Amino acid sequence: MIAVAMIRSRGGIAGARYARVMPASGSDLLDEAALADLFERVRGGSAEILGTLEGDPMLVVDLDRPTRAGRLDIPPAFGSVVVGISRTGASCEGLSGVDVAITEADRSARPWVSVADLDAELDAMAVAVQRSPMASVALVQVLRSGRSESLDHDLVLESLAYSTLQGGPEFARWLAATPTTPTTPTGVPSLLVERIGDRLSITFDRPRVRNAYNGAMRDELCEALTVACADPSVREVHLHGSGPDFSSGGDLSDFGTLPDPATAHLIRTSRSAARLLAVVRDRTVAHLHGACVGAGVELPALAAGVVARSDTRLRLPEVAMGLIPGAGGTATLPRRIGRHRTGWLALTGRFIGADTGRDWGLIDEIAEG
Repeated sequence: MIAVAMIRSRGGIAGARYARVMPASGSDLLDEAALADLFERVRGGSAEILGTLEGDPMLVVDLDRPTRAGRLDIPPAFGSVVVGISRTGASCEGLSGVDVAITEADRSARPWVSVADLDAELDAMAVAVQRSPMASVALVQVLRSGRSESLDHDLVLESLAYSTLQGGPEFARWLAATPTTPTTPTGVPSLLVERIGDRLSITFDRPRVRNAYNGAMRDELCEALTVACADPSVREVHLHGSGPDFSSGGDLSDFGTLPDPATAHLIRTSRSAARLLAVVRDRTVAHLHGACVGAGVELPALAAGVVARSDTRLRLPEVAMGLIPGAGGTATLPRRIGRHRTGWLALTGRFIGADTGRDWGLIDEIAEG
């Protein structure tokens, strides 16, 4: 029998809560038997056990206790973010039974995320998940449902979830609190595209707004990539960003401007820069520097080579907006770093630096200068 308790964060942050499942042993963290029983109950029809709709958007699993978390699979529709914790970084093969795995040990091996203070990290994650519980759970449901053999499947799934969240209360709340103004005059090109011999260079060229990614830039990028897809004489494709940052992510002035989420989904899937990049992946090198936010990391993740300056910082901020990554990130990042680390990046919205990006596999080479 599983009892559920809501535990206020140790740091005392107002409103920061997460669920801990109480097994028969009396521990305040989920154990092997309780985890297996919980998942079986969900598969057996108890779909509303725990979960965001019940006020429990986050569960914590103790991976230092004897556990089969590495061999269990979370039901894709399970309605809570499952966070596995370990103070020792004990080896749990695969960790398919959790969405995120954090440890105080110095572990660079996938899927672990090493943190300095496990309790503080749990508090911070609880705050982030409680702020956007619908987006948080939608994110991990999409990541759980990914198919490594089909990028198209994962891109469509991401877009459907993103579009659903565009009609939700969390995004509406964020949008109402975020005043925006147009950032680029109509008709001004967003890219510099140059063909020299067999090399095609594509440069994000909106330095005044740190190369914020908007609909116009997406459409121009798709046009340039379509040329590379159709012309085998283009043997190299290079992605650059002008100014101090590669890209600051989605242009806030674009958010909420399309007529409805259904139209947005059809546009997003028919004008997919990620899908086109996948076609020319083996010929593509992304050159990163400065801030690489949202689309600024989601799209480069598809390149066969990612070369970054030492000042490069990578971030996925969308969950805090009531959304999930929408430029392909739930499809592209897991193919480089796995769904656990992708989940941590998106749930926390934190920056990681070039060294961590290289250790995790988001960056292939750090170049000075």
